[in-house]
Amino acid sequence: MITEIKIDFPVTRIGLVSDTHIPTRARSLPKALFTVFQDVQLILHAGDLVEARVLAELGTLAPVYAVGGNMDPPEIKARLGRKKLIRIGTHAIGLIHGDGLAGTTRRRAEEAFAALHPDAIVFGHNHAPLCEYNSMGILLFNPGSAVDRRRAPRCSCGILDLEKKAIHGRIVYF
Repeated sequence: MITEIKIDFPVTRIGLVSDTHIPTRARSLPKALFTVFQDVQLILHAGDLVEARVLAELGTLAPVYAVGGNMDPPEIKARLGRKKLIRIGTHAIGLIHGDGLAGTTRRRAEEAFAALHPDAIVFGHNHAPLCEYNSMGILLFNPGSAVDRRRAPRCSCGILDLEKKAIHGRIVYF
């Protein structure tokens, strides 16, 4: 099931984060994340918060929309849902965690929104930063993890800049 959300306030910059795993991988969100997200009007969290307080902390910066991930407790998954389509003006952004078999995270994220043709798909799960367009022109964005870099060079998050007819993304390492 997909939850569709229409944002009715101006948004030109979105902060993207996933796999914060608070408190299992870190006690709190890193200060660098708050610095990077200082100018955003919206934050999307692609799951594995582990504790709901992450939403409240990020919510001090901007409104937050999130989905549950495989490491989130049942009550968080039930509250947040697992798949969302965020509509902002003429743009549509898919939001999903992407958990499942190893090595298939990107494909599963793409398949989850195939019939909806969003402008971008934001996902997480494998902690592997990715910001690239697929063959259909959809921006695939995995912000990595702000607390657990795994095989990435550093911890990371992401920024989406929305223009009238385009979406541009970038990974921010810290």
